Amino acid sequence: MKVLGIGNAIVDVICKVDDDFLIKNNLTKSTMKLIDEEEFKKLSLNLKIEKTIAGGSVANSIVGLAQLKNDVSFIGKINDDKFGLSYEKSLISENVKYFYNKKKEHMPTGTCLILITPDSERTMCTFLGISGKITPNDLNDDEIKKSEIIFLEGYLWDEGRPKDAFNKALSLKKKSAMTLSDKFCVDRHKSNFLNLVKNNLDITFANEQEILSLINGKSFKDAINFAKEQKKLIIITRSDKGSIAINDGEIVECSSQKNLKILDLTGAGDLFAAGFLHGYINNKTLKESLEKGTEMASKIIQVIGARLS
Repeated sequence: MKVLGIGNAIVDVICKVDDDFLIKNNLTKSTMKLIDEEEFKKLSLNLKIEKTIAGGSVANSIVGLAQLKNDVSFIGKINDDKFGLSYEKSLISENVKYFYNKKKEHMPTGTCLILITPDSERTMCTFLGISGKITPNDLNDDEIKKSEIIFLEGYLWDEGRPKDAFNKALSLKKKSAMTLSDKFCVDRHKSNFLNLVKNNLDITFANEQEILSLINGKSFKDAINFAKEQKKLIIITRSDKGSIAINDGEIVECSSQKNLKILDLTGAGDLFAAGFLHGYINNKTLKESLEKGTEMASKIIQVIGARLS
């Protein structure tokens, strides 16, 4: 197995809204907010659903890798309910090996309300459901050990059993990669994430906002200096400023693609990671890997949702 993703198994519910909807519901544009089931139902009550699809940050990346013909798998906790069955079928149909045996749980399968404003920015309201209750017993130890890389998401980290599952996966891995996921996620777990980046991870994905939050940096130069000190592979995306990879002092940059018809930024970071990891596991250069990540991200922001097909 080339890459095994471990993350929150979330069904994406995609809706278009105006900025007033965000203001009215005290939502901060372009961020992810954790909500409970009651709030999810209240927010979605009068919205027109554009699309529903199996999602979750790392799951999106794993599907992208599968579409590029890589041997990949995923572990994420679902309930044996309608959404859980849909989620499982969606991954299997994309040639992703799904290493989780669903069963009846006390909470439903997780759901994420993705609100797209006219400027194509996405604001996410996530009801984690059972996905946020992953435990060490939910992991397939043998498959983790056999995988060349495990790919984790910051969203997965939480105190208690999810944290235990996260740490168990790291203890079994050959090589690890992680996406910091979201600035608010970084803010909640800053000291833990900083320790992971410095001491446990081989590859870290972050956008400029996330990495600066992680290190309390004032400028992008601070982020570069931090990354060079780690002597590990750190990849930073910068929206229209392109992307950059820092690996043990080596710095490689890649420009963004121009003149795109942007419809929805959902999944841009997820598909960038898929493209980069595709290059990495197929022995491409850092430059080629950044270019593939940029290509995948450019494609996904010109469609609605986080899947290319």
